[in-house]
Amino acid sequence: MVLMGDGLHNFADGLAIGVSFGSSLTTGFGTAIAVLCHELPHEIGDFAVLRRAGVSLKKALFFNAISGILCMFGVLVGLLIGGFVLFTNMSYMFIAGTFLYISLVDMIPELSENKEDDSIVNFLIQSFGILIGVGIMALIAIFESDIQHIFDN
Repeated sequence: MVLMGDGLHNFADGLAIGVSFGSSLTTGFGTAIAVLCHELPHEIGDFAVLRRAGVSLKKALFFNAISGILCMFGVLVGLLIGGFVLFTNMSYMFIAGTFLYISLVDMIPELSENKEDDSIVNFLIQSFGILIGVGIMALIAIFESDIQHIFDN
């Protein structure tokens, strides 16, 4: 079940990257950076879940790789439909809905799952991590035109 959910999640990530690159280079790089920032710890966590469930090292790496390949299929589909405005807008709606669903249903409840560690330090660490992510995205949005000039030259 973890692998199926992760595969769908990776496909949506790839779709976001592909559609973003299809519409603009700056948006594509911003999306790719955002996906990298959230996907790296996510994949490490999935690997840890597989290993803890008793899956061998080779099988865990293989399953993670298969799940990651679905991201490439998402990128290809996103690049194909990224040039069409109607499909691009519908893709953004699908991707935004998928990411909101994942964050609200899957990630937010996990922040309070560890009942033994209800300390203020744990809360501050989690809040700091969320703020770092928001800050990175805000910086990309603020300096989007400067980033565009880097790629135009």
